[in-house]
Amino acid sequence: MKKLSLTFLLFGCITYAQKQYEPTTEETKKAVALREQYKKSDIAILESSEKIKFNVSKDEKNVEVTSQINEKLMNINHRADIHKYEFYDSQSEINAFKFKYKTNKEVFFPIHDEFYKSDDLFYNDARVKYAVVDFPLQGYSYNFEQEKKTKDIKYFTSIYFVDEYPVLNKEIVIEVPKWLELEIKEMNFAGHTISKTSSTLGEITTHKYKIQNLDPNSTEDFTSGPSYLYPHILFVAKSFTHKTKKNTLFSTTLDLYQWYKSLVNDMKDDSKVFESKVKELIANTKTDEEKIKKIYYWVQDNIRYIAFENGIAGFKPDDSQNVFNKRYGDCKGMANLTKQMLKIAGYDARLCWIGTKHIAYNYSIPSLCVDNHMICSLQLNGKRYFLDGTEKYNPFGEYAERIQGKEVLIEDGEKYILEKIPLQKSIDNKEKTIINYSVNNDNLVGHITKEFIGESKSSFLYSYNVIKNDKKEDALKFYLNNNDKNFIISDIVTSDLNNRDQKLNLQYKANILNKVSTFDNEMYVDLDYEKEYSSLDFKERKKDFEFDFKKYNDVEIIFQIPENYKVSKLPQNINITTDDYSISLTYEVVGNTIKYKKIFNFKNGIIKSAKFNDWKNHFESINKNYSEQIVLTK
Repeated sequence: MKKLSLTFLLFGCITYAQKQYEPTTEETKKAVALREQYKKSDIAILESSEKIKFNVSKDEKNVEVTSQINEKLMNINHRADIHKYEFYDSQSEINAFKFKYKTNKEVFFPIHDEFYKSDDLFYNDARVKYAVVDFPLQGYSYNFEQEKKTKDIKYFTSIYFVDEYPVLNKEIVIEVPKWLELEIKEMNFAGHTISKTSSTLGEITTHKYKIQNLDPNSTEDFTSGPSYLYPHILFVAKSFTHKTKKNTLFSTTLDLYQWYKSLVNDMKDDSKVFESKVKELIANTKTDEEKIKKIYYWVQDNIRYIAFENGIAGFKPDDSQNVFNKRYGDCKGMANLTKQMLKIAGYDARLCWIGTKHIAYNYSIPSLCVDNHMICSLQLNGKRYFLDGTEKYNPFGEYAERIQGKEVLIEDGEKYILEKIPLQKSIDNKEKTIINYSVNNDNLVGHITKEFIGESKSSFLYSYNVIKNDKKEDALKFYLNNNDKNFIISDIVTSDLNNRDQKLNLQYKANILNKVSTFDNEMYVDLDYEKEYSSLDFKERKKDFEFDFKKYNDVEIIFQIPENYKVSKLPQNINITTDDYSISLTYEVVGNTIKYKKIFNFKNGIIKSAKFNDWKNHFESINKNYSEQIVLTK
């Protein structure tokens, strides 16, 4: 009897303990309402506070940054399991990472700590600390606490207000000591209600930011980088004073450059290792351009690009002989090898730092967040060229969309040169298609020619060459017919797919089923197989849609009208012109043929969310045109 009583007592204690943590009726109602508002989210962050503090490191050489985060997480779905995580590396450490029930009693979820693996990175020093957090009921909540230290302030560049979950209330508190010269830049605040207060007490100035009702960050594809999209704060640490000595950090762009250059000066390049290879490459060349191409294309073809990020090596190029011997390197190592090989050949080649289009900033902001890439520049006959060994199919003198128009920081001894990568127009990326069709046994049969230049060519070659050699013909057919069994392709002829300097041409025969129907005296023909951009409806999309590059599609279809037939109906012509794109679909009867011409010109490579209503109207017109058929009558 005593054992039974003890069992009931223990059961009662456990039940009581569990009920302490279960959501109240009000909390459940709140979770239901939040789920209705944020239909795609399992979790909401009800409260979030982040406090930033600064102190001088023990060796007195750097400024350390401590970030303390406290959050209240609520499950707004019926049940949820999430990964709560934080990244760190050799320049940072996580000193607290824990969870508590709403009663403030600690929850002992297993905490995992491991190297972060990415398909894009061969090796990096990034680690991730995380826990799998179980929310058993809707409205269930936990408190989360984290403390992270960044060992050197130059690596502490920004704080974003957004999270992967919706945030109802967020507060960021920054305590800046008098001895630290810190510029705080407020980015993308427009369109958000963010309050800011500043106060000084003694030697500390405190800046406090508050924001409410933030949507989760976007999971949409083909968007701009987060620095364009979300409200955030940039930190530019200019100097700190310790024991009356002023220590300059990144006060100007020159400071940033000189730090980069100091890393380059510490390198131990030995160009004798590949001197014979350079001489071999240029042995039978006659012009400067031939010599440069031989070296540049050799690096593109023979050095495998593998991103490598590890502490200071995330910013310091590998020695050129190491990249040459290993036959792989990151963008920094490939740029340096290109530079050293060109110097052996007698050219003025220099290292360059650049931020790709993914980054919104330029070099007016002296910060490590401004750039994420390195290339090589070459001065020849009064003109500067840029060479990016990671872009395997870009010819000399052409530049990838991701760096066009971006500022580039070029080494120049103890000073630097700032220039911009030339912009190219959408027509420089033209994909031209000419199709000749006729009807044979209710099928469309014909001959198709495609021509690619610029980024359309580079994109095609990249996709084609990542495929194993024994699968290339199948892959080519898959690309051309989108794996549609009704589109039968034969007799493919291509230009030299290893030649970057010429236009890329494809020719093939096509037999397309189910595009022609005959009833009594009428024939219905669907000429438009490709139906370009017919998937871009943007019904639920919120962010700008950004193409991989500025698109220009020029398609001409010439259809032979069958004998004894005449045209009784053609789809309606379309002509659309906006600041960002122009589109035309036109039909014309010329003799015994129908000429159908399509032009899609996405001039800026983007469809802006502010113009989505316009696009939706245009999209409906285009798809209506796609759905209409040519009607021929005997």
